[in-house]
Order: sequence, then C-alpha cells, then structure tokens
Amino acid sequence: MRQELLSLPKGLAEEVSRNLVMVARLIDEDPEQAYAYARIALRLASRVAAVREAAGFAAYATQKYSEALAEFRAAKRMTGSVELWPVMADCERGLGRPERALAMAGEPEVQKLDKAGQVEMRLVAAGARRDMGELDAAIVTLQSPELASNSVQPWTARLRYAYADALLAAGREDEAREWFAKTAEADKDQATDASDRLAELDGVEFVDASLPDDEDDVEGLEAADDLDLDEDEDEDDVQDDAEVAAAERAADQAEYYDEDDEEYEPLDTASGDEDRTEGRDKA
Repeated sequence: MRQELLSLPKGLAEEVSRNLVMVARLIDEDPEQAYAYARIALRLASRVAAVREAAGFAAYATQKYSEALAEFRAAKRMTGSVELWPVMADCERGLGRPERALAMAGEPEVQKLDKAGQVEMRLVAAGARRDMGELDAAIVTLQSPELASNSVQPWTARLRYAYADALLAAGREDEAREWFAKTAEADKDQATDASDRLAELDGVEFVDASLPDDEDDVEGLEAADDLDLDEDEDEDDVQDDAEVAAAERAADQAEYYDEDDEEYEPLDTASGDEDRTEGRDKA
C-alpha cells in the first residue's frame, strides 16, 4: 500500500493515508463511519488499488454488497491478484445469488489462492449450499484435511464452528456438540460464540444478574415501588397544604384592610406586588 501511495503527490498521499488508517481503525467497531472515510479516500485516489480494496471492505462491512463487489473487481483488475476471490464470492451470496458463489468456487482462481484463501473459499461455498437449503452438501463441503487436522491455524476455529453449526442445522446434535467443543478448544481469542453454543446444548441456562432471583427480591422491589408512591403522595399533600396556607394568608390580608380607608388598595393576590406591600408597611 505504501508503495502505491508514493505514486501520489506528497500532500495528497498523506491525506489518503490518514483516511485509510481511520477505515482500518473503525471497520469493526463503527463500519458506517469507516465507510464514510473510505468514500473520502476513494474520491481522492480512485486509481490506487489499495484504496479500491479498502472501499470494498468498508462497503462489505455495511452490507452494501453490490458496491463492495464493484470495488473488489476494480482492485483485482489493477493488481491481477486473486486474493479477493473468496470475499467477491461472498458478495454474490449477499446479493442473493448463491449459485454464482458456487460457480466461483469451481473456477481456476481458487487453485491460485494460498491455504487460508482456499479455506475461506470452502466456507463461502458451504454457506452458499446452506442458502440453497442443501444442508448435507454444506456438511460435505466443509469436510477437508484442514478440518480433520489437529494443528490449530488462524482459520481453524471458524472452520470448525461452521461445521458444527451445519451439523446442528441438520439435526445431528451429538456431532454438533462435539465440534462446538473442538471449536472452543481452538478459539483462544474467542472469535466465535462456540462456548455459549456448547453450554446451550448442555442445557446450561444463563441468568441475568440484574433480575431478582427469588420471591423475596420481587417483594422487596414491590415494597420499594410502594414507598416511591407514598413519597409522591406526601409531596402532593405538602404542595396542597402550601397552596391552602397561601390562600388563607391572602384572605387575612384582604380582611385587614378596610375598604373605607383612604389608603386602601385592593390586593393583587395573583402577583403579590412588592411595591404595594412596601407602601402598606410604611403606612
């Protein structure tokens, strides 16, 4: 990527680089924001293959599969590399065209992929089979030397997980449990939820710690609610008492002044005019 950016003017290369860095930082946590940065980079340097690839992954992360596929194809034309072939096939799945993904799995490009790429292509092909309702075919597609190997590679957990999930979907629960256990064993980074799936199959129930776990707690919550209601009612009573007291004071003041008195002025009980009150105090 650095070599590609060197073909741009220095200032432009720096700006494109900053946007690509933000794409890489945000694509997992905030894909929409990553996509926005990718569009900026694309507008600045659409003839750079690395930019087209980054834009493709950002679109893919936001499920804009048609756009992602177009960007991946452009990057492939620019570089001649086939490493994007599996994700291109998965875009076809995302567009509702699993048969095209399967066709791509049989193309010569697959033989040019490294081991990780070939495993990824196998996962995509199995997913396409499942999209078409061919569960048994999906299971067979995933059966491979990589699946049977005891060696743990970067793709091992995902491959085992896909196999376990396919087995479970086919109703082969005992086998699925075995493979979820193998997945959890290989998944040191917890990239999958294999442990949770395994616990579910074993009948383990997860309890929300924020919820009460017995009747006493429920009664305690109800008592607290009643207490809150009582406090609200007390506040209302205090407010009513204050209004009554104010009205009584106003009535007392009105009775104190004699209408025949030359200095008498009607009381403004609504506003409590301070000037009038001061005048009466002086009198």
